[in-house]
This record gives sequence, C-alpha cells and structure tokens, in this order.
Amino acid sequence: MAIYEIKDEKEKLILVGVASNANDDTEQSLDELCDLVDTAGGVVVGRVIQRREMIHPATYVGKGKIEEIKELLWETDADGIVCDDELSPAQTANLTELLDTKVMDRTLIILDIFAGRASTSEGKIQVELAQLRYRQTQLTGAGKALSRLGGGIGTRGPGEKKLEMDRRLIKNRIALLNRELKDVKRHRDLTREQRSRNHMQVAAIVGYTNAGKSTLLNTLTDAKVLEEDQLFATLDPTTRNLKLPSGQEMLVTDTVGFIRKLPHHLIEAFRSTLEEAKYADLILHVVDSSNPQMDEQMYVVYETLRKLEVMNKPVITVFNKMDRRGENALLRDFQADRTVQISAKTGEGIPELLCAIEQQLREQKILIERMYPYQESSRVQMIRKYGELLEEHYTEEGIYIRAYVPKEIYGRSL
Repeated sequence: MAIYEIKDEKEKLILVGVASNANDDTEQSLDELCDLVDTAGGVVVGRVIQRREMIHPATYVGKGKIEEIKELLWETDADGIVCDDELSPAQTANLTELLDTKVMDRTLIILDIFAGRASTSEGKIQVELAQLRYRQTQLTGAGKALSRLGGGIGTRGPGEKKLEMDRRLIKNRIALLNRELKDVKRHRDLTREQRSRNHMQVAAIVGYTNAGKSTLLNTLTDAKVLEEDQLFATLDPTTRNLKLPSGQEMLVTDTVGFIRKLPHHLIEAFRSTLEEAKYADLILHVVDSSNPQMDEQMYVVYETLRKLEVMNKPVITVFNKMDRRGENALLRDFQADRTVQISAKTGEGIPELLCAIEQQLREQKILIERMYPYQESSRVQMIRKYGELLEEHYTEEGIYIRAYVPKEIYGRSL
C-alpha cells in the first residue's frame, strides 16, 4: 500500500468522524484533526460526522454517509478524505474503491508531520520505524482481483510475489532500525547513568502538544528551541542546564507532545525518548490553560504517562498561557503535588515556578547541620555542587554547614 504524504501543495481534504454516543467528543477531535491537517500543509474544505453505535468494520461509515461524502467531494473538488481513527487495510481499500479518491487517517497525518519535523538521526530513525510499522499493518493480502479466484492453484501471481517482497523488505528494514535504535538507547542509558553518578537531578517537561513546553524551556534555560503555534512544532528532545535561585543546578528535558489517539506505532518508536520522564526526578506538566478542552488534554497526558509506566513521580502542573485566559479561572489538578500559574511567553509566574521546583526537590533531600574539619573541605565542596546550601560559616573548629543534600550523597559521602 502506498503511503500518501501531504507536502508543499495545499491539498483540499474532507474530515470524516464517527460519534459512538451522545457524549462523544468527536467534534473536538475533528477540530484537532483540522489543526493537524493544517500543520501537515493541507486545507480542510468540509467535514462529515456519522452517529452510530460502532465504526463500520468494512467501510468505517455506513452506505448513506458514503454517498454524502461522494457529493461533498464533488461539490468541494476535494483531493481526498481523512478519517479520525486509524483505518484497517480493508476499510482503506473499500473506501478508496467506493469514493475513487485518496483515503487517509489520523495516524498517517501525524506520521507525515513527524517525518517533516525530525532533524536528529535518532528522530529520523524513530519516525521511519513508526512509518514502516504503520505500513506493515496496512499491507493486505492478494487483493480483490486475486481473491475472486477463490485461492488454490492459479492464484500465486506476480501481485502476491510483490506483496511478499514488500513484507520481507519492511521486516528487514525494521530489524535494522531496531538495532540502530538499541544503540541510541544504550547511549541514552549511559548518559542517564552518568547523570546519576554526578547526582544531577532531572526535570522532564511533558504536556499536550502546543501547550507551550518549548517556550517554557527557552524561558527557563535560554535553549533557543523552535517555538511555533502549531502541533508538534518540536520533535527531538532537548536537555539544558537550569540554575535555580538557590544556586543549585539541575537538568531540564523537553519531550515530544502528547495528543489524543496518539498512534501506538509512535509510542513504541519514541519509547526511548518518552522514557526521559520515567527516569526524571520531577515532572513538569505543562497545560494550556486557555484551551477549552484543558481537562480532556490533562487526562490524555496522564493516560500516556501511565502507558509509559511513569508512576509515583512528583508532579508540578504548570498552567501556562495565563495571558490568554480570563480572570477568576478555576484551575486545579488533583493528581499534581503542586500547581503554578504562569505565562512562559511574558515571564509572568516564572519566579513562583522556580520556587515550587526548589520546594519539591527539597522534599527529596535531607537537611544536615554539621561542622566539618578543614581537612574534609572536599565534602563541603560536594555539598555546594549537589546540594542546596543554606548556611556556611568558618570557625576555629572548621566549617559549619546547614544545607539540603540528596539522599544518595548523604548515604555515601557525608
């Protein structure tokens, strides 16, 4: 099966969704799909929603809606349709035949965006791996022309040979990419191990796509990461050093944005990147407080974190874009340890966020009050580097220290 890609030309597309119950959020999901199409370089010229108990197993929507889509394709002169759910090979083939137009789904649009945004070698490997896994699921059997023969002798034609060749090539390429990705993961594990040995604490920035994660990273660390008002503006993770007001230093890592119906191909391919949150000491959950679907987006983020087995981590929820939100807004997150309201763009609330980070990290440390002889000044230097120094006095007996230090240092070196 060919993988269609939206590139420079503005393709006109019609969105198609299925609402399975009265409280369905299909309208909001199609709004988001519209943004995805726009990000991919297309333009939406219409939308069709069918309300039915379940998605049609053969054609995604029923016969009546297919006729309605046909008419809309003719009226708008559209180049194709985009379905809001991942289609099976049979659904794609049947819709293509019945509508005589290009048929895509949400997964394909997201993969196309990711392919255009990947810039590092790791990102490119992960995107290609996700695309190949998607294509692998979309490879059908001999097709309708051969299936009419009923199987058996006479059905093993060149079409089936080509199919088997495609399967073998994709399988081999996936195996090669998995080996390359293992090397990348090994390097990432070594980097994490080095951070652990250096007692560097790490905060992972997570959140729904376009919540302002990159803007926050730039504001905190001057990382100069691309900022755009688009979905998945940045794809490759960035790690920068952050110096807190107390003088202690930590690392802050940005991660790829989450989205509803995030394709499982992407979760698997980007697992090593997304696992930055799993090994972090602190999660900064960035929320677009100006978005009407804020609560639903927060739910998606927590569900994705659960899939990645990111459990029992302290969470600071950062309600961003307060400059766009009206007054007297009710903002709360019962799953977070702390909440802070900021505008990463204007800098409002950043001091409060830094204070919240210090307070949260402090809870994971031990308070020490001790006099160190001058011959043990190396231990004092270690406290200065990895701890939060509150008091330091030089006396005849030695150096008096009052500080918060990581438990690892306290147990082994102090």
